[in-house]
Amino acid sequence: MGNILAAIGEALIDFIPDRSGCSFDEVGAFAPKVGGAPANVCAAYSRLGGRSRLLTQLGDDPFGHRIIHRLEDVGVGTECITLTDKANTALAFVSLAENGDRTFSFYRKPSADMLYSAECVKEEYFDDVFCLHFCSVSIGDFPMKQAHSKAIELARARGCIISFDPNLRFNLWDSKEALRAAVHEFIPQSDIVKLSEDELGFITGCSSPEEGARWLFERGVRMMLYTLGSKGAYAFTQSTMAFSPAYKVRASDTTGAGDGFTGAFLYKLHELGANADTLSELSEETLAGCLDFSNRFCAVSVTKKGAIASYPDTDEMRNIDLNQN
Repeated sequence: MGNILAAIGEALIDFIPDRSGCSFDEVGAFAPKVGGAPANVCAAYSRLGGRSRLLTQLGDDPFGHRIIHRLEDVGVGTECITLTDKANTALAFVSLAENGDRTFSFYRKPSADMLYSAECVKEEYFDDVFCLHFCSVSIGDFPMKQAHSKAIELARARGCIISFDPNLRFNLWDSKEALRAAVHEFIPQSDIVKLSEDELGFITGCSSPEEGARWLFERGVRMMLYTLGSKGAYAFTQSTMAFSPAYKVRASDTTGAGDGFTGAFLYKLHELGANADTLSELSEETLAGCLDFSNRFCAVSVTKKGAIASYPDTDEMRNIDLNQN
């Protein structure tokens, strides 16, 4: 089994506002921070000591080069990133509520990542990979969708875990129905699906996580992660269910928190030597430990601004004093 986490999809610049609890037109200034869900997951994984690589395309512009440099700074492999002069690097302007929740405004029509094609995805990218992770932002009707399909096919052929966090961004789609259809298309190709509390009903049509997990299992998924923010997180397999409460912290910015959770959880799975076939064999105690580790990672992250910039390393994880609910 390989030891690298690969992720495919967008990398972008998040512009974080200088104040929270206000609308976009009340923000005085924005600070650029490297983000994008797949990039965030890789960064979280690498910050913890793992090896990761990102498959994407950036504009051959200052923002694209900034992203590459920042990813390299935190240990993310950039050898599978291509540059293009056909489109610019994606940007996302963020506004923050008082509790740290975000609203996004994207500049992406199209952005360079959307033009990343199947021809860019090489077989050798997956020779040493244990897990491929992706989200829904980049599975719309543009070349990056075909790149995802090829990456999943190559990763699956090598026995990799396939991890999918829909990470719904409704304002990037022509309709909710188109987004739901795309997510449903990729769910049967996934071993792990992570859903947040507000995504469960939209994607599965179910009102409870137990029902939602069964819906996913009927479509070939082996594990559902279900996150509830400050209320904790669950893991479901066909043989067991585990829960871990969240830690009490004052959130400053939740940007990238879910991605950090995913990166930390996948790091623990690799540490355990798990693969696609053994996910369903993990015990409740083992899964609860993975969830607690991921919740702890998120608790540290949300006390700081930005996504990648907020992620702790193993020393900070070990030494920080947190109280659990």
